[in-house]
Amino acid sequence: MITATVRYKLPAHIDYDACRAHFHKIAPGFQPVKGLISKHFIWSESGWAGGVYQWETLEDARRFYGGSWLDGIVERYGMPPQIEFYEVFALTDNRRGTVELFASEREGAWNSST
Repeated sequence: MITATVRYKLPAHIDYDACRAHFHKIAPGFQPVKGLISKHFIWSESGWAGGVYQWETLEDARRFYGGSWLDGIVERYGMPPQIEFYEVFALTDNRRGTVELFASEREGAWNSST
């Protein structure tokens, strides 16, 4: 499993309410994305926003963060996003009362270029 953090500085004309409304509008559109487990739409008082994504594989994540998605981010926010990938070693889910341990993603996908 892969976690990706994506963040961008919000332009002055996109305030809290506008950001929240936009995220609420676009959230259902992420349901059919191949390999996406979940996405947290995030906002900070510091003026940054973005998402925390859970992916099945690094390949799925890298495939998504290009093309029309990237073009839309740059067009809306005026900057390319800062993206960082993390391999998930374990997951404690207190809502489900579970702990999951994950096999290594290090072989193969991590060695390819971003």
